[in-house]
Amino acid sequence: MIELPSEFCARVKRELGSEYSQFISSYNLPVARGVRVNTLKISVEDFMRISSVNLDGGVPWEKNGFYTDSESPGKTILHAAGLYYVQEPSAMCAAPELCVKAGERVLDLCSAPGGKGTQLAQSMNGDGVLVLNEILPKRAEILRSNVERLGVKNALVTSAEPSVLAGLFEEYFDKILVDAPCSGEGMFKKEQSAIPEWSLDNVLLCVERQKNILNSAAIMLSCGGRLVYSTCTFSLEEDEKQVENFLKSHKDFVLVSMKKLLPHKVRGEGHFCAVLEKTGGGRKDLPLLNFSVRDKKLLKVYREWERETLNISIDRVMQSGNNFYYIPDGSPDLAGSRFKYNEGIFLGQVSPDGKRFEPSHTLAMSLKNNEAACIPVDEKTARDYLRGITFGTSCSGWKVVTYLNYPLGWCKAVNGTAKNHLPRGLRI
Repeated sequence: MIELPSEFCARVKRELGSEYSQFISSYNLPVARGVRVNTLKISVEDFMRISSVNLDGGVPWEKNGFYTDSESPGKTILHAAGLYYVQEPSAMCAAPELCVKAGERVLDLCSAPGGKGTQLAQSMNGDGVLVLNEILPKRAEILRSNVERLGVKNALVTSAEPSVLAGLFEEYFDKILVDAPCSGEGMFKKEQSAIPEWSLDNVLLCVERQKNILNSAAIMLSCGGRLVYSTCTFSLEEDEKQVENFLKSHKDFVLVSMKKLLPHKVRGEGHFCAVLEKTGGGRKDLPLLNFSVRDKKLLKVYREWERETLNISIDRVMQSGNNFYYIPDGSPDLAGSRFKYNEGIFLGQVSPDGKRFEPSHTLAMSLKNNEAACIPVDEKTARDYLRGITFGTSCSGWKVVTYLNYPLGWCKAVNGTAKNHLPRGLRI
């Protein structure tokens, strides 16, 4: 039995009353594990046909989510290919409440590691502006890596204080998700390391932090827009009372719905979710990014590589130094912003001598099987490739290594050997 903080238990007991014994008993049950099929790359039907991950029923609140009893679902070839995301089942409940559509402007304000943000990306299907923000730079890198692996093409990953973003994106977004940092009470069974860190003082610190984040989100939401506020905690101060206080200080917002998932009532951990809509204000635009290429010689090097390697021609190409990027339609111009950001898809870079183009892993993961010159590999070779090992081939030049027609990354075939260009940090 997990040893829970006594003050936490007393608070929950006061709130749940006769249900408390059921709540406590739920901590004796196994941790619920889940995966979400990435429909940007594969349909649910095709995934179920080829996946080795054992699926154990659908998650009720996410049409692409499934329970699994696999203990290590994140250590498969198909996971490396970005065909699914490992996500706690209850954590899948918030993003669908935002009702995101293609073509909208969407912000996930506290996005790392990327579960909810990539959920939103699937609903947008590459169409619209998706800003995924994480204030901590190291966590922002994890977020960027997951966005890359899942092949999200329209994401702008930022690392900024919410108040800084609010100064730039006033009344800009149609939809905003605030999955706020919280005391994490709902994750005690899954992440027992969080238990010693719990205290009432920490709950109150989280309340103040959440309040400030929500205030920034309110500034950035346009009239008629939808805001979803979620946490993975049971605390009334962080959940229901936080929403109540927000509505008191923001008269132009109305509550649409509110729900709390409790571990003795659902197959999953604890989660809270409130849906709010903004009735006042307006909707503002930002200048669009002026994508351009200043150095025609460097562009020629890239285009020659593209003709040799890709079966498509990429438009909306922008140059920055020796680097080339694909810029999604509608991308705002953030030049001069006081924060780090990655906009569009990094295609790769021209070598310092201006003679060779070296593609990025991001580009490989954004491609479909028929969009590039590929080397299909079997399961053993795929596992070797993910470990960083080279393999023999009769091909030459840059090729995408694919398993069951899904990209894993680049190799460069020279003299009968496919040299491995999977980034070292991604090797298993």
